[in-house]
Amino acid sequence: MAKAHLEALVLAAGAGSRFGGGKLLAPWRGGLLIEGALAVAYAAPVEGVTLVCGADPMVEQAARAFAGARPLTVVRAEAWSQGLSASLKAGIAALPKDRTGVLVFLGDMPRVPHSVLAPLTEALAGGAPAAIPVFGGEMGHPAALSVGLFGEMLKLEGDRGARRLLERLGSSLVRVEAPDDGVLFDVDRPGDLDQS
Repeated sequence: MAKAHLEALVLAAGAGSRFGGGKLLAPWRGGLLIEGALAVAYAAPVEGVTLVCGADPMVEQAARAFAGARPLTVVRAEAWSQGLSASLKAGIAALPKDRTGVLVFLGDMPRVPHSVLAPLTEALAGGAPAAIPVFGGEMGHPAALSVGLFGEMLKLEGDRGARRLLERLGSSLVRVEAPDDGVLFDVDRPGDLDQS
């Protein structure tokens, strides 16, 4: 099995308009929501963590404070208002050239179970084009994407990620069963924090 050189890519550029703004800085489990997502990213067997920010400059400050001495690369998605694809493209374009894949985390998904992280990275190391955690038959996050898909991801448009691209992979997409719904749980509105 070849060694995979992977990056954790945390997308945190949106304005959180459905939340009413300031979503990623909302209190969550004694910290901030963005810290929950970063904690999962740092738990992944990757070589680096890249944060894509945009709408709220305070997100970068909070992330750097949480990272402390741990390395954190911060990229600004200038076109963040165009949606999720802009954040994904900014992150992919800024990756170190030796990366063979990424795990894409969302800044508003703090409950991803750590047990799915190793199987996702092992799938990429084993030659899969992509891997995804699933719970109850539904695809979740983080998505693990090989470098062979980067070109297609850079062509994405609008407020959508790589889901359609993943669905087109059919049986070559590795599916990792998740132990709970943390791979699906995201925070859209303030009331969602109560379910965490």
